[in-house]
Amino acid sequence: MRRKPIELAAVATAAVPGLTPTAVSSAPDDPADFDAALLLDSEGKRWRVRSPRHAEASARLETEFLVLRAFAPGIRAELPFLMPTVAGTVRQGQLSTFVYSHLAGATRSLDELSSGSPALAREIGAALAAIHDLPRSIVSNADLPSYTPNEFRQRRLNELDQAATTGKIPPLLLRRWEHAMEDVSLWRFNPCVVHGDLHEDNLLVEGERVTAVTGWTDLRIGDPADDMAWLVASNEQDFVNAVLDHYTASRRDVPDAHLLRRAALSAEFALAQYLVKGMAAGNEDMIDEAESMLATLAEDVAEHGGQPISVEPLPAAAPVPGTEQANAEAGVHVDTATVTGTVTAAPVPPANGTAPAVSKVTLLPMEPVPGTAPAGDATAGSSARPAVHVTPIPRESETDEPTAAPQPAAETAQHTDASKGTAKDTAADAGAQVSAGPGAGKAAGASADVTAVPGPAKSFEPSKSSNADGALDDAPQSAAPDSDAGAAGATGTASESDAEAGVPAGGDTSTQSIAVVQPDSVAEPGAGDNTSTAAITVVDSASR
Repeated sequence: MRRKPIELAAVATAAVPGLTPTAVSSAPDDPADFDAALLLDSEGKRWRVRSPRHAEASARLETEFLVLRAFAPGIRAELPFLMPTVAGTVRQGQLSTFVYSHLAGATRSLDELSSGSPALAREIGAALAAIHDLPRSIVSNADLPSYTPNEFRQRRLNELDQAATTGKIPPLLLRRWEHAMEDVSLWRFNPCVVHGDLHEDNLLVEGERVTAVTGWTDLRIGDPADDMAWLVASNEQDFVNAVLDHYTASRRDVPDAHLLRRAALSAEFALAQYLVKGMAAGNEDMIDEAESMLATLAEDVAEHGGQPISVEPLPAAAPVPGTEQANAEAGVHVDTATVTGTVTAAPVPPANGTAPAVSKVTLLPMEPVPGTAPAGDATAGSSARPAVHVTPIPRESETDEPTAAPQPAAETAQHTDASKGTAKDTAADAGAQVSAGPGAGKAAGASADVTAVPGPAKSFEPSKSSNADGALDDAPQSAAPDSDAGAAGATGTASESDAEAGVPAGGDTSTQSIAVVQPDSVAEPGAGDNTSTAAITVVDSASR
């Protein structure tokens, strides 16, 4: 619950004995963390009261108390501004309220500061340089955080991961910030003492002078760009340049070249930190305000590109070779700015305005199937499938005599035609290429490996599959000298008499007719389709 200024005045009387407030007013401060008020006592002195709203803010005030005690009088005397002095404190439960002695000057808005005179810009630059040149022992003696450049960068990345888990950060900003935080060359700086919470409300100005600097709750050794973030947020480049010039001239160490880039990043990322803080506190007003500011920033970056926050621009991945034409034919738009090995394909929305879901498409290279027709062949099928393999028929195990080498099917068929004229090879009529042995008989579009199985010497029964039967019925009839032999070549059915007619004199060979058809196709084969039909006559001969 927020405390009113009159309540803070009552608390101050308990913290500082003898304090008699005569007037009170509210004071600018961080409204999410503190309630603050200005007091005027009976002697004309002014006091400042800061009361934390939660335990974390109370811990920050206690840390500031230790920091202020670490500033010895000799160090304070060298500073071009004054620092607060704690006059008293009151602890109420887990929260501690602090009362500070009065400091001359008043706060001004960022617009008032940026539109001020060049002398005021030089004063701000001198104050920043004095803070960053403070001895590092102040931080170490107070047991405050100290970060190397790499540690500080990793800390920012961890905070980015935490902000991303909220699901409320625009993806454009997440990618932009991640790219800058992973740019190692951006984070090469000399760590120094950093105020950590410097902004216009912690600067007291009187005329053209900076009289005091307050809010020492986040003192640490880290990146000096954090104290520049509020300057970059002003968007007044002349003001920023004037401050930076005098800052550079006043520093003992030369600032790094990417100071303002990291300052711009810190200014943008402060919105995400504000969102995380609001969600941790369960403050819906803070959450809504942070979301609104993040959305405005994302729109500005998308339209104008935003301020440069990294050394290298955000890269756009090259499209995968060979996919442009395919995507154009499919009506698919590929966003090359987000491609990293996997293509994000966003289908073009239809006329009714309903956008389909975005899918991840991984493009893999096509490998040619051995034995298929080349790419330039007009009769090749549109899809590559395994070819048909015909192997020699093993000899029946009726005898232990050695098996003679099987003759190629084509040669046997030609021999049979010459000697008897009863067996006809119809592979050429069906548009298939047939040969004996493993790897032979490859036909474009064939879908299975077929191996001839030994059967009775005088007869052969074809497969009973309905798909095969249908394909066989539609196969074109081949011309044959004998009507029975022609039917056997077209349908793959050989009767016993036909088999006997195709056996050479002497009865030492067995003949089988096999028809091979693509199983999933029943349409009549034509030029250029994927169906292969072949009638194969395989003769197994042996000398007895």
